[in-house]
Parts: sequence; C-alpha cells; structure tokens
Amino acid sequence: MAMEFTTGNFAQEVLAAKQPVLVDFWATRCGPCRMQAPILEAFAAEHPEIKVGKVNVDENPDLAEKFSIMSIPTLLVFKDGKLVKTAVGLHDKGGLAELVK
Repeated sequence: MAMEFTTGNFAQEVLAAKQPVLVDFWATRCGPCRMQAPILEAFAAEHPEIKVGKVNVDENPDLAEKFSIMSIPTLLVFKDGKLVKTAVGLHDKGGLAELVK
C-alpha cells in the first residue's frame, strides 16, 4: 500500500530510506491523479522492495515548491536520498517499473 508522505515525514521516509522510493505528487481535484492511484497501489503491492508513497500538493505546497512540481501527477524516484528521475503524467505499471529501474 502506498504511504502518505508529508512535510513532517518526508525527510525520514524518503530521503533517509534505504530502498528506492517512488513518490507521486497528486491532488484530489486532478482526474489523471485519481486514475494513477489504483495503478500506484497495485504497483506497491507487487514491489515490496520499493517504497511507494504520495504527496498531496494541496496539503503540502512546500514540498511541491521544493521539487518544482508544475503539473500533476508528477512521479519522482529517489535513491540514497537523491532525486534520480522525474516523470509527468499518467503511467501504467510497466511505466512505473521502467521509471524505478
């Protein structure tokens, strides 16, 4: 299951994570974001070796600003606390798998 990342837990859960982390920046008002949610949940269930979570941009605007999120959904991949990949738009499970390689 995808975690909820917030300003309060982002450093601990994402930047200090030992495994790769896939972060979905989203909002409830976003149609493609709502379509991405079940795909993200299924991907998280199939890939326990990857930490998967979401950041609601409306509730955490400082994180959205910090990572220059201009469009949603935006997916970020972190490895060893560093941002290594960014992708914008709706992705299927195969696309998510490619992203986190």
